[in-house]
Amino acid sequence: MLSSSSATNGFIPCSSSSSSSKSKKRVFFLDVNPLCYEGSKPSLKCFGKWLSLFLSPQVTHTHPVVAVIDGERGSQHRRNLIPSYKANRCSSTSFSISTSPGHVGRFQPLITRVLHKCNVPVIKVDGHEADDVVATLADQVLNKGFQVVIASPDKDFKQLISHNVQIVMPLPELQRWSFYTLRDYRNQYHCDPQSDLSFRSIVGDEVDGVPGIQHMVPSFGRKTALKLIQKYGSLEALLNAAAVRTVGRPYAQDALKKYGDYLRRNYEVLALKRDVNVQLYEEWLVERDTKNDTDALSMLFKYLEESKKLTYKLQ
Repeated sequence: MLSSSSATNGFIPCSSSSSSSKSKKRVFFLDVNPLCYEGSKPSLKCFGKWLSLFLSPQVTHTHPVVAVIDGERGSQHRRNLIPSYKANRCSSTSFSISTSPGHVGRFQPLITRVLHKCNVPVIKVDGHEADDVVATLADQVLNKGFQVVIASPDKDFKQLISHNVQIVMPLPELQRWSFYTLRDYRNQYHCDPQSDLSFRSIVGDEVDGVPGIQHMVPSFGRKTALKLIQKYGSLEALLNAAAVRTVGRPYAQDALKKYGDYLRRNYEVLALKRDVNVQLYEEWLVERDTKNDTDALSMLFKYLEESKKLTYKLQ
């Protein structure tokens, strides 16, 4: 299914982008699902807080925004490859945003209504996770000469970072959004984002339930993985090199030769797809009309207050 329709200081810059990037119009993608959780607990209040900060002049203001929600059965392909993939969130994470009473899913109509009132189109493609939809649409936006900013705490998006793709992340400890750029990535990892996917394929992703190679070879840790990826650039180049010559200490050499297929499977699961059947509309790229923001957010927080009162009465 594909659906669309047309406050506070919540921003901390990590670093400035290049002058060429600054001159380009920015299009923001809002990854809705993870913002609806406080830790592992579904929380509409958490979504409201981050949305109000996100729509402020310090973050998006009138820049175009496209909101994306996980589709039904969006994780199934990856779960077929790795059954543990997002197993800890299987009942509510794809948001299944339209199912599971008692979870965030039941809030989809309200969330969609609030976003539409803020002139933010809401996209959901069944059979696909929001990450893949964002990656596909981001390429289409870039092809039109815009800069992309992805609003999400999900580290999977780091593989997309470039001169024209940034991330803006919520920082719960500071109650702020923070921009994260190509320069920030290079300063943190001392390599380019193209290596991010290869690195995580080796070390795994505990949050998403993707086990790393250290589960079989405990001595093969993050430092070893980062050193090898920095040297060879990609997982495939590393595995090809390990097949014909020594690339590291004996434990690493043996592990790469023995668990190559395991690591390639991790790579396939963690890689964002860019071929989802979804099309960008020109009307999504125009300046966002912000005149309804206050009313929309007031409607959301009024609902939260009434729900709180009702819950208190029922206790």
